[in-house]
Amino acid sequence: MNIILIGDSGHAKVIADNVFSAGNRVVARLDDKHTEIFKANGCWFGPVSEVSKLMEKEQAKVIIAIGANSVRRKIVERLALNADQYATAIHRNAVISPSAAIGYGTVVMPGAVVNAEATVGNHAILNSRSVVEHDCIVGDYIHIASGAAAAGLAKLGEGALVETGASISPMKEIGQWSVVRAGSAVMGDVEAFSTVMGVPALEIKAGMEK
Repeated sequence: MNIILIGDSGHAKVIADNVFSAGNRVVARLDDKHTEIFKANGCWFGPVSEVSKLMEKEQAKVIIAIGANSVRRKIVERLALNADQYATAIHRNAVISPSAAIGYGTVVMPGAVVNAEATVGNHAILNSRSVVEHDCIVGDYIHIASGAAAAGLAKLGEGALVETGASISPMKEIGQWSVVRAGSAVMGDVEAFSTVMGVPALEIKAGMEK
């Protein structure tokens, strides 16, 4: 399969490796830092506005290769593509249960594990060595960072960010567009649009970074 990446940064490089590991090919990296379209080493580079032309020319599908959850959502809204025009990039060294469901546009990095009956939404990022345990529900546009884990029956709302090495206890709910800081241990529910940190994770008080 031919893939067009929207984004041309470090995160895009990692996703390109994911695509290659599955036997697919990156034919373009589009980013608005490029003002003109050009080809180098067999790959197209140019602004995001070139996506429709290149999809037709290369018979390609799209992955949004941008790490920031909110920016990924904005790009999806801007492109207004159909679900079947997006690809899913699952690294060959990821472990996905046959009973798990992975949404379109989602990227699963090497060493990530998605266990039985888990559901992962669209345009999500499951980074290297992350774990989504059995029966978890993971929303659209989330990012579970390297080494982070969600235990069984946990729920992660749209746009949630679980930073490196953080853990979520069983049956806990992480509200939409919330942030769990690196190394934290979530032992209770996290409200939407909030930021928590620590062991156990507590909401950051006023005056601290949010």
